[in-house]
Amino acid sequence: MKGKHIYIIWLQYLGFRYSGWQRQPGQKTVEGMIRKTLKFIRPEEQFKVLGASRTDAKVSALKTALQLISQNRPIEDEEKFINDLNRNLPSDIRILGMEEAGEGINIIKNASDKEYHYLFSFGAKNHPYCAPFMANFLEDLDLPLMKQGASLFEGEHHFHNFTARLQPGTTTLRRISHCRITENKEIQASFFPDNSYLLRVKGDGFMRYQIRMIMGALVLLGKGEVEPEFLSKALQQDQKLNISFIAPASGLYLKDLELKR
Repeated sequence: MKGKHIYIIWLQYLGFRYSGWQRQPGQKTVEGMIRKTLKFIRPEEQFKVLGASRTDAKVSALKTALQLISQNRPIEDEEKFINDLNRNLPSDIRILGMEEAGEGINIIKNASDKEYHYLFSFGAKNHPYCAPFMANFLEDLDLPLMKQGASLFEGEHHFHNFTARLQPGTTTLRRISHCRITENKEIQASFFPDNSYLLRVKGDGFMRYQIRMIMGALVLLGKGEVEPEFLSKALQQDQKLNISFIAPASGLYLKDLELKR
């Protein structure tokens, strides 16, 4: 049966080799690789791809989603379709599953409650194999003070100082339901340092570089370059302050994503 057929595809990827999610001319991106693979396995069909979250270069995702619109006919054997995708996608992109969706869904508007993790260590240089997964700060950081600072971001605040390339009309008032630093018990590897940590941030929407700039401000706090009062002030609507450090992208990954139905 011809016509539009809409699916939600759940996937995960390691972003270290990619220039982000969104397709860009002359750049290797996750979306571009998925489109290329779709064209290879179904050359006679036309697909439209919409991502739920436009992650930046080197940022990874453990669980995210895309909206796939088939312009020709329904996908009759979903299991075979998933297997064909996984067989032909590179090893750092994995399809987890798919489901048929109604025509009213818009994955960008329906994406809610995103949870990001930022994995980091400090005080000594990491094993090189850590580079795709974990940010490494060689200075000693005041971890208890950073934990105190992280909680300041919880609640509804103005995040105009915690984003880049702010466009006119962008809503900078955002709500963060959870922002805490804990020991890393989520991802483990034999080459990881004995002690590693993660910043866990959950909210209903984030702006460009927002998590990385929050982490950057917390690193400045841990190094003693700013005080907790600086963070509180930076979240006030009438204050224009400079966050002088943006944390590296490779420590950041999208942990989980929920869709409103």
